[in-house]
Amino acid sequence: MAAAKPVHILVLDDEPDLCTLYELALVREGYAVQTAGSLLEARTCLEQRQFDVLVSDMRLPDGLGLELLRELTAARRPERCIMITAYGSADNAVEALKSGAFDYLTKPVDLKQFRAVVQSALDSSHRTIAAKPEAVPAQAQTPTRSGTGKSDKPLDNATLARIVGDSQAIRQVRERIAKVARSMAPVLVLGESGTGKELVARAVHACSHRAQGPFIAVNCGAIPENLLEAEFFGAKKGSYTGAAQDREGYFQAAQGGTLFLDEIGDLPLAMQSKLLRAIQERHVRPLGSTQEVHVDARIVSATHRDVARSVQEGNFRQDLYYRLNVIEIAVPPLRERRADLPALCAVLLQRIAQEVGEPVRHLSEQALQALQQQPLLGNVRELENVLHRALAMAEADATWLELDCEQLAAAPAQTLSNAADAEQVSVQAASIPSDLQAYLDVQERQILVKALEAADYNRTLAANRLGISLRQIRYRIARLQVPMPTSAIDA
Repeated sequence: MAAAKPVHILVLDDEPDLCTLYELALVREGYAVQTAGSLLEARTCLEQRQFDVLVSDMRLPDGLGLELLRELTAARRPERCIMITAYGSADNAVEALKSGAFDYLTKPVDLKQFRAVVQSALDSSHRTIAAKPEAVPAQAQTPTRSGTGKSDKPLDNATLARIVGDSQAIRQVRERIAKVARSMAPVLVLGESGTGKELVARAVHACSHRAQGPFIAVNCGAIPENLLEAEFFGAKKGSYTGAAQDREGYFQAAQGGTLFLDEIGDLPLAMQSKLLRAIQERHVRPLGSTQEVHVDARIVSATHRDVARSVQEGNFRQDLYYRLNVIEIAVPPLRERRADLPALCAVLLQRIAQEVGEPVRHLSEQALQALQQQPLLGNVRELENVLHRALAMAEADATWLELDCEQLAAAPAQTLSNAADAEQVSVQAASIPSDLQAYLDVQERQILVKALEAADYNRTLAANRLGISLRQIRYRIARLQVPMPTSAIDA
């Protein structure tokens, strides 16, 4: 049996003592380590061979480590890059992750955490090679050390397949998940209620090298404010009334895996500050404890709120927003991917049939057409409720399901006989929306589209007509995912 090839790591730091410290920590793990004290030396090493991991300080005598990181990313090099930033340099860490770094460490570096992050990078590198051998040169296919058990799991296509649909919008979501899963960068999933944000978060986890670790989902809006700190960071026995024993928090429970923070926009400001510190420093202090605990969890968060607007209004910390929004995945609402409705209905009906122990039913063509005309502001969640109701009302021996349009969330205005009746029903249906933000987003998007069409997609002219700035209309176009032709201009 052939011996495993050694793992090669390049350490870049201009402080000789730190370089030696990192080198010794890695050599003891059995890795082959080279060191460099400047960007010039590092580039020379990289010209001579490929490495599995690059560990680089941010500031160097002849430039920034970010420069080298961007060069490697542009050249599609296989090295996983770990950046080391100064204490409190949150902006540098976020910039590094956005530029393609696998992870970052903050000085002073904890050696145990240092070794763990390097091993995670190696696991991720090996897993990507195993999943896509044609994408990486043969000489870069270096095995990781044995015994981790994490690098043998292929890309979880089954989990990606649960994101149903073949529309361009949903294909882009799946492609983005597969791309971002390989790093440790925090991910912010944006989308209206019911679009499947948690499903996207689970797919990010399942496609990552942390797939065998825990996935801990937390609804930030469902925890009483006085219990937030204990729930997130844990508590010692007797630290508060009712604490009869030690308990671990969500961060500790997600150790080695992914922590999914749903409805992150609902967190109060006081807790946002504590959460930011935990994410930056990767240490938490349980209530009633004098000792901090190291935590290793990837953060994926989600919200249906406009967090950027909350930042402007002072309801959400800007530094936390930038920390969470390193990579953004926008999940499109169902009304913008109606071509996916038949496939979604088929999958949902199959799942419902399994849950209730009945034969799988199918929607008739008329039922599908009726669904196509619905606003479906509740998105996939609303669609599932409609199908549950249809199945419950169906005859026991029916193979095909029909829909009672009067029982749908809103009557299809397109089927009404005249425009006046259609407008009346539309107003009645929208008078008490089940999701106010989603409803307002729909109205805003329609107004934007009309204004842009009237201005021949001249964004400046459309913005003037709406009484907003060019920057504001660009932001709204991006947030609401308004499709723009190539002929669109700003002049």
